[in-house]
This record gives sequence, structure tokens and C-alpha cells, in this order.
Amino acid sequence: MARDFAKDFYNSKAWRDCAKAYKASKFGICERCKQPKGTIVHHKVYLNEENINDVTVTLNQENLELLCIDCHNAEHFKKYSSLPDGYTFDENGQAVPVYSSLHNAL
Repeated sequence: MARDFAKDFYNSKAWRDCAKAYKASKFGICERCKQPKGTIVHHKVYLNEENINDVTVTLNQENLELLCIDCHNAEHFKKYSSLPDGYTFDENGQAVPVYSSLHNAL
């Protein structure tokens, strides 16, 4: 969920248009695990109160990354996770290597 200072930005037409175009350019493929479930346009440089009005950060496609929910959660909650890098959960909730998960999806 967006923090208070960023809510107006994430609700703006400029962001919605930018995110939609970026997602389309990646064909829905998560840029980390390469699975076809990318749904979240993530800012590599996190938005904060100092850069929220800087379009070179907020709307710059070089600062964006399309992620699936698992990879996005891993990014934001990695300090709380006991799951090692390179692993994800499968449909049964079992930890599996990302490659294995990708291989099984194909």
C-alpha cells in the first residue's frame, strides 16, 4: 500500500499511463523470475518525500521493473524472510529454486 506522501502520485493519470505502458513493454513477464505473472511496476529507487515530485525518478522507465507479487514481496520484505535468495514458493507452498518453478511452469 502506498504511503501517504505517494498516494496522489500513484493515483495520477501520469503514473497509470506510465505503468501501463511499461507493463505492456515487458509482455507481463516478471523481470526477476522470468515467469509470465508480472503485475507490479516497481521503482528500483524507492520513492520518498524528497523525490516524489522528480519525474526523472518517478516516471523514468530506467527506474522501473515489472515484478510478480512473489518477487515484489521478496524485495520489500526480504529482511523479514527466512527464504534464501533464488527460491520461491510453489503452488503447494513449498520452497523451490526459482529455476525449478520456472521449468515447471513451461
